[in-house]
Amino acid sequence: MRVRKLSPTGDFVFGNSGLDFYVDTPQAVAQVVQTSLLLWLGEWYLDTSLGMQWIQGVLGKHNQATADVTVQDYVLNVQGVVDIANYESIVAENIRDYSATCTIDTLYGPTPVQIANYPIY
Repeated sequence: MRVRKLSPTGDFVFGNSGLDFYVDTPQAVAQVVQTSLLLWLGEWYLDTSLGMQWIQGVLGKHNQATADVTVQDYVLNVQGVVDIANYESIVAENIRDYSATCTIDTLYGPTPVQIANYPIY
């Protein structure tokens, strides 16, 4: 797996040739997980079946357990993820803000993942 690194502001990193990529590392899979969660189901017009089910499984009327299962199922289907360990989540009042931390086991080894402050509108 080869993934271009992202800057702290979420932009692609350029200028360092091969050092601008994660290649076959747990960090590559973690970055794919984090960026995949940003795509909402139905948001991409070329394939509306792709994306995280924020509205259908996490928003408002759902409880924390339902939200956790929805997020974990999605993460487990990301390329390179083998298993999830140590999953902890925090849901703000009325499920308006969702944050979680976990350790994912990848094809290349374990790595922590921060699923931080996804604003749910």
